[in-house]
Amino acid sequence: MSCHLQKLRFVLSPMILICASAFAQEGFSLFTTDFPPEEFAARRAEVFKAIGENGQALLQGAPSPVGYTRFRQSNEFYYLCGIEVPHAYLLLDGASKTTTLFLPHRNEARERGEGKLLSAEDATEVKKLSGVDAVFGTDLLVEHLSRSARSHGRTIFTPFSPAEGFAMSRDLAVRVIGDYAADPFDGRPSREGALIQSLRGRFPQFEVRDLSPTLDRLRLIKSPRELALIKKATRLSGLALIEAMRSTEPGIYEHELDAMAKYVYYRNGAQGEAYYSLIASASNAFYPHYNAGKRQMLDGDFLLMDFAPDVGYYMSDVTRMMPVNGKFNAWQRELYGFYLGCYKSVLKHIRPNVTAQTVIQDAVKEMEQLLATTKFSKPTYEAGAKAFVARYQSSAKNPNATLGHWVGMATHDVGPRDGVLRAGMVFTIEPALTIPEEKIYVRLEDLIIITVTGKEIVSDFVPMDMDQIEKMMKEIGMLQKYPRDGEPLKP
Repeated sequence: MSCHLQKLRFVLSPMILICASAFAQEGFSLFTTDFPPEEFAARRAEVFKAIGENGQALLQGAPSPVGYTRFRQSNEFYYLCGIEVPHAYLLLDGASKTTTLFLPHRNEARERGEGKLLSAEDATEVKKLSGVDAVFGTDLLVEHLSRSARSHGRTIFTPFSPAEGFAMSRDLAVRVIGDYAADPFDGRPSREGALIQSLRGRFPQFEVRDLSPTLDRLRLIKSPRELALIKKATRLSGLALIEAMRSTEPGIYEHELDAMAKYVYYRNGAQGEAYYSLIASASNAFYPHYNAGKRQMLDGDFLLMDFAPDVGYYMSDVTRMMPVNGKFNAWQRELYGFYLGCYKSVLKHIRPNVTAQTVIQDAVKEMEQLLATTKFSKPTYEAGAKAFVARYQSSAKNPNATLGHWVGMATHDVGPRDGVLRAGMVFTIEPALTIPEEKIYVRLEDLIIITVTGKEIVSDFVPMDMDQIEKMMKEIGMLQKYPRDGEPLKP
């Protein structure tokens, strides 16, 4: 095991080890070993501070998955308790500072087919595992809320923003809700909207308020254990990109790199993908979220690969580009070389205790110098380069400028975007240089963690310099060692 991977090991809470052993004979992991109950309790303590003594917070867990797919809890619910059970609810009482978990009752027939699942009947074990104060069946949730509503009017907080599930970020979740609403024969409300309507209809005594801003603020700064999971996800994304450099050659299909990356992820313990693979060759790369993966790559194509796994509910997001034939041609070297110089200038100036605007102001000076000294072979290339720098020049004048997007439990993670960069923030930069006339698109992406004294570019072990990429592409790749069904092994 490399030193890098050794750093990913955690010192597990004795309580977790003891409680997990209670179900060891079942052969199932019923609770996370990535976080101790103390960390979930600390997160809930911050929620108690936010809702006040007169507030309650109610979170709705994810429903049963559709089809034969593994259950994955919603990010918000997992963040506060770590329980991975469908149709669960979590109630935090601000007055008593107690947390109650509501779980479905045991379904013995399902357990005979799928194995042990935590239920309301496991109250003692669940309290030890998660650190919650009480566990009841979901059939008693309305009764608990009714008692609270009868005693005195109170505020109940619940997330208004859509929950993030498998391969989901909030921006995409909002789009899905909009698609449902636009369908004249569907029009279903969001799950969150239905819960809010039910609370207001059944308990008019409650003032229902949004919990999302509180959770978003808490999720912005990552703990050491969260960072360790993000680093592992980044490591796996990088290993898949490196293998793509080895395996890519004219004649392979985009989806073959998708399959290869998934092998790397799942072989190393990922629970899924952070998002669908963006493996786009030639003009397909001009569409930033192209994901069909159907094209067969040709000699002379330029390939973009943007893909990362979900490791213990934490994501990454890394992108690299490479020439399909293993050798940068003239225009690729010209445009990619200019882009890379600008890109590195941004990475260079990222640091804590300054705003994104300050970083951009420092970087844009170097971009302007590079632009002034670069000769382009076509007027359209020069125009594209000038437009790229102009966007940064505009951002340098904007106090609310951003460098990229947050990364954490979602690939496009939540959290306020104003203020200075602080230790524990995690984000990517992914500027794009485009030549619309030829449908050329150039983009890289790296994952950055802000530290107390500087930054850590977690993905910098993945080659981005042209000579390094060409050298890597000369090596024999997985797809050459394991050809398609029926094809002979290549010498």
